[in-house]
Amino acid sequence: MSDKVIIFDTTLRDGEQSPGASMNIEEKLDAARQLARLNVDVIEAGFPIASEGDFEAVRQVAAEIRDGRAIAGLARATNADIDRAGEALKDAVSPRIHTFIATSDIHLQHKLRMTREQVIERAVAAVKRALEYCDDVEFSAEDAARSEMDYLCQVIEAVIAAGAKTVNIPDTVGYSTPMEYGTIIRTLKERVPNIDQAIISVHCHDDLGMGVANSLSAVMNGARQVECTINGIGERAGNAAMEEIVMAIATRGDIYGVHTGIVTTEIARASRLVSDLTGIVVQPNKAVVGANAFAHEAGIHQHGVMANKQTYEIMTPESIGLPENVIVLGKHSGKH
Repeated sequence: MSDKVIIFDTTLRDGEQSPGASMNIEEKLDAARQLARLNVDVIEAGFPIASEGDFEAVRQVAAEIRDGRAIAGLARATNADIDRAGEALKDAVSPRIHTFIATSDIHLQHKLRMTREQVIERAVAAVKRALEYCDDVEFSAEDAARSEMDYLCQVIEAVIAAGAKTVNIPDTVGYSTPMEYGTIIRTLKERVPNIDQAIISVHCHDDLGMGVANSLSAVMNGARQVECTINGIGERAGNAAMEEIVMAIATRGDIYGVHTGIVTTEIARASRLVSDLTGIVVQPNKAVVGANAFAHEAGIHQHGVMANKQTYEIMTPESIGLPENVIVLGKHSGKH
């Protein structure tokens, strides 16, 4: 059996940070129910200290989704954030506190105004504080892709020693490239002595259009959790799209050699629901879930698909929960 890649869905947290994409509590619950039908492994339900609404949404998702999948709440590496997340998750069957602090010099100098040593101390203290509320603690090194490698290794080693079970290596600003990002993951596996005690996670943004490619490169180099969102929604240009990662792994098992537990026939319904709830329209040429993803207008393509779908379809519409493909009669269709 191939290795499993854990799908950590952050549609309700990072996805909701898309401008104009805010959801109320009932809408978040609707989305969480669909994420459960999709069988994502982790639902990041929100950022409890951000607002009363976010706190209550995390609390209600944790109270309702009780089938054993992890429900996560985000927290900065401060006692107040972690305590608030712990309170929001107190009714969860499988709670996870996801705590973070930046590790790149640009963030340390201009945002945190902290030394490298102070950041390590804060990160370790945050993990230990979170462990007072739950056994499942994830640590994120914000802006990891722009962090100095030796220092990143030190931080990751320290938080694993403190008890973090998952270590997330975000490309927070979508700056990295697939080869570079894969090398970061491989280097951590080679140089962090206790890396085998934690799962390496990745969280890629799409500022240069490489969020999915970077995530898949990380998987090929040893990452076993991918953080992503339905339709790729999220801050700025968005996050790596869950449906693209899952279907790439499913379609190209010969390359990736891993699997997910996602019920792929629920993908189309999840995409439509998130679009309806957030008001963010999916572009027609969007991979996997766009309206044109299984539509054919060119006569050559139509002829091929009618003869054998595999001529121009590398996955079936049925595999993501659509009833059939679409043949569009247009000027490129041809008389035949």
